Amino acid sequence: MVQRISLAHGEGGELTHQLIQEIFIQSFGHSEQTQFDSAILAIPSQTIAVTTDSYVVKPIFFPGGNIGKLAITGTVNDLAVSGAIPHVITSGFIIEEGFPIKSLKEIVNTMAWEAERAGVNIIAGDTKVVEKGSVDGLFINTTGIGVMQKQHRLKPEAIREGDSVIISGTIGDHGVAILSARNELGLLTDVKSDCASLNHLIHELLEEIKGIRIMRDPTRGGLATALVELCEDFRITVEVDEASVPVRKDVQGACDILGYDPLYLANEGKVVIIVDSNDKQKALDILKNHEMGKDASVIGQITSCHIQSGKLLLKTAVGTTRRLNRLSGQLLPRIC
Repeated sequence: MVQRISLAHGEGGELTHQLIQEIFIQSFGHSEQTQFDSAILAIPSQTIAVTTDSYVVKPIFFPGGNIGKLAITGTVNDLAVSGAIPHVITSGFIIEEGFPIKSLKEIVNTMAWEAERAGVNIIAGDTKVVEKGSVDGLFINTTGIGVMQKQHRLKPEAIREGDSVIISGTIGDHGVAILSARNELGLLTDVKSDCASLNHLIHELLEEIKGIRIMRDPTRGGLATALVELCEDFRITVEVDEASVPVRKDVQGACDILGYDPLYLANEGKVVIIVDSNDKQKALDILKNHEMGKDASVIGQITSCHIQSGKLLLKTAVGTTRRLNRLSGQLLPRIC
């Protein structure tokens, strides 16, 4: 039995057919939707959300997941924080010649399991094989389509002074997990990536709480960059209380050793929520009742709206206040 990917697997012939049948269809399934060159969909709404992303994480396998899990959760979460119910996903694989077939099977099986858990279908895909050295093992591109529901429409135009800012859990876990897995800086830690699909949790929040203004997933650039973007996009000032931001002790310890700020480290299973202050406790209760929201915390509030230029302020542990900007330069490349 062939153990590694060869260029012939990408030629469209018998080996390509075997690869698709024995790995992708075995894990993803086959339906009438996939009998044509395009998947034929019946979208139960006139309004849909579409997102696309590419995943080049290094290493491909890391504590808490692998590139396949990341590809599904990242796309699901991008749809969910927009207020959409994730519906279907397509996936494209760029595979390096020589990549172990055993590893590819594990990654594809992980994608199928995560998609089933999130309640989405993988309905179309593509596989290309390139010469050794052209890519670093495996790259994955995904496109997701979600269905918008009128009652779940986010209301950023309703943001007002006093609104609360909530983070669904500890920050920086994914960044430190990836850094540790690279073994480049001698960092030994038990931190696992927080990589997870949040659509069920977010759906429950939207069902129960009418005062949610906007949501974001703080991936590359971390919590600080996500909040800066919200401030700039909606011309608001957000003040964050540093002491209220949940950070695992081992994540903070790694940051102290390496000189990183956890506010700028990537997350792959967290959501930032701006919500009416009257609903903040209800939102916290829902989050804390869920495994992926048990460490949720109110970390700040909106202090001004409709200003000329939005800004993010951090109230430090020593009582001073300083302005935070988006991530500048390259902190951790190939993080997702």
